[in-house]
Amino acid sequence: MDYRKIAEEIYEKVGKKENIVSAAHCSTRLRLVLADNEKCDVKAVEDIDGVKGVFSASGQVQIILGTGVVNKVYDEFIRIAGVSESSKEELKKVAASRANPVQRLIKTLGDIFVPIIPAIVASGFLMGIMEALNFMVNNGFLNIDTSGSIYTFAQLFSNTAYTFLPILIAYSGAKVFGANPYLGAVIGMIMIHPDLMNAWSVVDAESIPKLNAWFGLYQIELVGYQGHVIPVVIAVWFMSMLEKKLHKIVPEIIDLFVTPLVTVLVTGYLTLTIFGPVFSWVENGVLEGAQWLITLPFGIGAALCGAVYAPTVVAGVHHMYSALEAGLISKSGLNTWMPIATAANVGQGAAALALALKTKNSKVKALALPSSLSAFLGITEPAIFGVNIRYMKPFVAGMIGGACGALIAGWTGIGATAYGVTGLFGYLITTDDTLQYTLVIAVAFVVSFVISWVLYHDEKAPGEKTAARKQ
Repeated sequence: MDYRKIAEEIYEKVGKKENIVSAAHCSTRLRLVLADNEKCDVKAVEDIDGVKGVFSASGQVQIILGTGVVNKVYDEFIRIAGVSESSKEELKKVAASRANPVQRLIKTLGDIFVPIIPAIVASGFLMGIMEALNFMVNNGFLNIDTSGSIYTFAQLFSNTAYTFLPILIAYSGAKVFGANPYLGAVIGMIMIHPDLMNAWSVVDAESIPKLNAWFGLYQIELVGYQGHVIPVVIAVWFMSMLEKKLHKIVPEIIDLFVTPLVTVLVTGYLTLTIFGPVFSWVENGVLEGAQWLITLPFGIGAALCGAVYAPTVVAGVHHMYSALEAGLISKSGLNTWMPIATAANVGQGAAALALALKTKNSKVKALALPSSLSAFLGITEPAIFGVNIRYMKPFVAGMIGGACGALIAGWTGIGATAYGVTGLFGYLITTDDTLQYTLVIAVAFVVSFVISWVLYHDEKAPGEKTAARKQ
């Protein structure tokens, strides 16, 4: 393979040096930020030998080249273009600066929640395992010592990430907003301080302690914010703005003492008296709306969510679901959104698999087959952008299959104990609903595969010079 030739052709088709703002690469894709995306001849780029697909997302033009190829093409590309190497994070920052306010907001939420997903997944997996063990012990299927240190500690570890979720969110949020992450962690600690009534014990409490705020203007309930998401993000955002402002106006000689003190005092008071009460109410409204939609009779709402999930991935706004899932777990202990996402992802994977098995185009087959497998594991971008949306019919088939699978999820009412994973890995966090979860996957797969197989025929896709033989 002539990597330099591929790089030269890409360079020509994306508008040459005057149109290239920045370039980077990940494991499979060449990522470009262009001055004007309209100057990029997408069809011509897709037709270059070695290119497996092209799509735009998050303000970037992403060219799929594959593992082991992309880095070699990238090296040649930056030599030809005369641009310096950029990291993926640097490229994201450049792309984000060109995004609209809604896109920036959604990206910010994604940047906050993505780093803490491993902690949530670890706790969720362990919680699922412990729930399964408890079930088997209580029903006589398993005879183990539940009073031993290993079992007791595992039970303790399983809910740790959820118990201290505000601290995780606050720390991550402060880093994203450019503030001191440890001050952010302090704000998170304030919101779940042990002197406040635990939010999960309010239901069973005979009375809730209250306190006059703002010199007696109104009263607030002295209740913690365990499990809350939106109030924490808002509080840390304000803290970040305040800290940055104080660093500018406070003399350097006393900055170390004054800025942290004022930041924590002001933000803490505003959090417990304004941000917390107001935005917890907003958050509850959003979650109740989501639960209402998902639990509509006969799974209709869930089916609608399953159908539109893939289009939100195309639009690049799917990162917002992390906040929704975290809120659902905190509110009800059950992430009912995850099975819906699984149905949508499996649907797109099955649609791509049908295309891979039916097509006579070796280039399309080479891209579609591994892309479909990654979708079954929860990574759908290669299947959606590289294959399905190029031919559209498989994409629509995946949406229909996703809706059908989500219909089953909504009808059965299943949920997960964590978030951050979907597809086959989702079995690890749906241990109480294994049979129902399997049914969701099976329905999404079969419906998407059959429809994609029936609708798809080898034909000229956008950007292809020659059509493959029709079946």
